[in-house]
Amino acid sequence: MTPLDAEHRHDQPTAAMAVADALAETILTEMAPGMSLPSEAELATHHDVSRLTIREAVKLLEGRGLLALARGRKAVVRQPDGAAFADFLTSVIRYDPKGLFDLIEVRLSLEVQSATLAAKRATRAGIAAIEGELQGMRDMLGAPGQEMSYEQEHGFHTHDVGFHEAVALASGNRVLGFLFEAMGRPLREGFFISRRGHEHRGHTLADTVIAHQRILDCIKDGNGRAAGEAMRMHLKDTERDIRVALSQLALRPSGRP
Repeated sequence: MTPLDAEHRHDQPTAAMAVADALAETILTEMAPGMSLPSEAELATHHDVSRLTIREAVKLLEGRGLLALARGRKAVVRQPDGAAFADFLTSVIRYDPKGLFDLIEVRLSLEVQSATLAAKRATRAGIAAIEGELQGMRDMLGAPGQEMSYEQEHGFHTHDVGFHEAVALASGNRVLGFLFEAMGRPLREGFFISRRGHEHRGHTLADTVIAHQRILDCIKDGNGRAAGEAMRMHLKDTERDIRVALSQLALRPSGRP
């Protein structure tokens, strides 16, 4: 191995990471989604590295979700999304039951705040969005006593997630809105689990609708304190449902579904 090969092998990844960090700082502080990075040649000159190093740095940023790459075109700043965050939460929920309680703790902090702010800031459009998701939950219930299909349950939980996301968006806080958009998939998976505990405790999804209606009523009344408390009560009830559901799973004989 020549000295040049050794330098490339050991120093180049470190150089690429350093350039990636510098570019990330520029992207996050000075650039908007849709803007293009300068050419590889310009970046190489600016950072005093080779074009190969720039290419590796840009690929690192693509992996972080900051850039979108297309053959023959300059790298473009991506619109932020919560895909990586959603993947992490989904993995935690699937493989570690404690993750469900970690998520509830986070939700208690975020959603009590989002409901409180929504009561103070929600526009007519924001209220309408919350009402629409709640009506979607009602529509999935079907006739009293009728067994719910998987498609109906999936639809119910989808609208349930939509309700909480709509409350977060109605809060007027963009960070809360972004977080709940990212949490949609893991929340829906958690809802399937909590429903089992909900039923075992003698409750129905109609009771869930009533709890959500209580939150909405407080938001419409502009009562931030009551909206936050209604959300807190709902989430503490969900926590109890999850505990019961997991305890029932633990009691099942090995090998039973």
